[in-house]
Amino acid sequence: MADEAIIKIPSGEVLEDDDEAPGPTISLPDSGDVGEGGKLSMIVQLVKKCLGVKDIAAMRLSLPASLLEPLPNLEYWHYLDRPDLFAAINDSNDPFERILAVVRFIFTKDLKFVHGKVCKPYNSVLGEHFRGHWDVPPVSYSSDPTQPPILRVHTNVPSQTALAQGSETLSVKSNRSGKSSKSTRSGLSLTSMSKSKTSPTLSTAPTSLGDAGLSKLSLSPLNGSGRNEEKDKDNVRVVYVTEQVSHHPPVSAYYASCPSRGVEMAGIDQISAKVSGTAVRVAPGSFNKGIYINLTSGPGMGEKYHITHPVANVNGILRGSFYITVGDSTIVTCMGAKGVAYRAVIEYKEESWLGRAHFLVEGVIHTYNEGSTEHEEWTKVKHVPTARVVAVFDGCWRNHIRWRRVAASPPALSTSLSPASSPSTPSFSTPSLFQTEYATLVDLSTLFVVPKKVRPLERQLPNESRKLWDAVTTRLLAKEYGEATKAKLAIEQKQRDEAVERKRKGVEFIPQYFERDISSGVPVLTAAGRKAVEEELKECSETWPSSS
Repeated sequence: MADEAIIKIPSGEVLEDDDEAPGPTISLPDSGDVGEGGKLSMIVQLVKKCLGVKDIAAMRLSLPASLLEPLPNLEYWHYLDRPDLFAAINDSNDPFERILAVVRFIFTKDLKFVHGKVCKPYNSVLGEHFRGHWDVPPVSYSSDPTQPPILRVHTNVPSQTALAQGSETLSVKSNRSGKSSKSTRSGLSLTSMSKSKTSPTLSTAPTSLGDAGLSKLSLSPLNGSGRNEEKDKDNVRVVYVTEQVSHHPPVSAYYASCPSRGVEMAGIDQISAKVSGTAVRVAPGSFNKGIYINLTSGPGMGEKYHITHPVANVNGILRGSFYITVGDSTIVTCMGAKGVAYRAVIEYKEESWLGRAHFLVEGVIHTYNEGSTEHEEWTKVKHVPTARVVAVFDGCWRNHIRWRRVAASPPALSTSLSPASSPSTPSFSTPSLFQTEYATLVDLSTLFVVPKKVRPLERQLPNESRKLWDAVTTRLLAKEYGEATKAKLAIEQKQRDEAVERKRKGVEFIPQYFERDISSGVPVLTAAGRKAVEEELKECSETWPSSS
């Protein structure tokens, strides 16, 4: 892994070795009632304790294990619920189609919140780290360039859509084409085996270790059949490494890469949360400046995409029926483009105080001048000058999102897919406003979280997430909530003892996998971090169980 694979950051602000949050620990006693009523009672008590607190995420808060999902925090947050769409960002020769692929990735990176329940994973401890990978077949493409990629695993495409996509398709990886609907649908997932023509219910997709029973789902069987060795050879690997680099405030650094596709991602995770009315408002923390995607080879080599985070609200607290709404905007900026520079504004529509949530979103893709700053003020769709807009999209971020080009669209390049991936791909002409109607950008109702591969516990280091929290996880799954709370408190006390010992010795905590300076929001891998990535790329994991 070359050092220059990650954007370098200048020396600047570093996190202090602050292991103690201000003020005493706020604890919530276990009521002993593990039913829904008992949990709701404890949640109401917690909300009362948090009223007026400026930032809940920075509090010293100790919860009973019965309120937690049996899942480490570092494993829960990774933005790779659809690693196949992450790997597909750099497939096209057309810079417009690359930013369109980034927008599609954004809508699918957190599928856990679309299909799964809102949950509270374990709080990460300082120095805790997690690593894993996904082996996924590359997406294929319809001969109609306005259609979304054809995904081959963990999807349940309605029959009418599958038929519509049953025309000639092109494999990005192999350049093989199939002229039957069978070739288009050969990779439908075993996640949902229902033959219904409608989308499956939300409960069909496991989204956590607990929901999946420590997830025995495997990525290998497709359509419920046995392993297909020929297809496995075409798989691309996406690896992920993350580490908790600060405890107070809680901050983690992460890095993901698909070297065979020349795509990598890095960033800092930190949230700020406060009670607002009957909801908890969650926004990025000061170190969290967004997601950074680099294209390190292939057709988009040299491009860097900066993706900002929106603001979310966790609602339904007093009813004990949690759901998430999103507000504000996500801005996607492409830097380092060799030709036209593109930017996207994804605007999440504010929900009404009355009635049910609609989860609506609209957005535009527009051109901008990299040398100017005028575009920085364009944070809403209405701010973008019409002459700059090249595409529009709208829909429901929990369901179906459509898009189309508009009259201002510049002409497309002569080929659509990367010649490195598909040497004889036919040329596609750019559809104009007068040639095409809206097309599907992504249909989230048909997609599910792709399980990851994680090394067995016996091969993990003591500070790796699953190994570190194994005693808590085992007892939670066995419904031994009292023992789980004891095991959790023991881990937290050990962290406090280590902090006291560091202070006594005058020793600062130094992260293992990432450099300390995270002031730009883009972490830099250390030599140990690069080694962990290389090891994960070489892992032979065919016999490992997959986990969501």
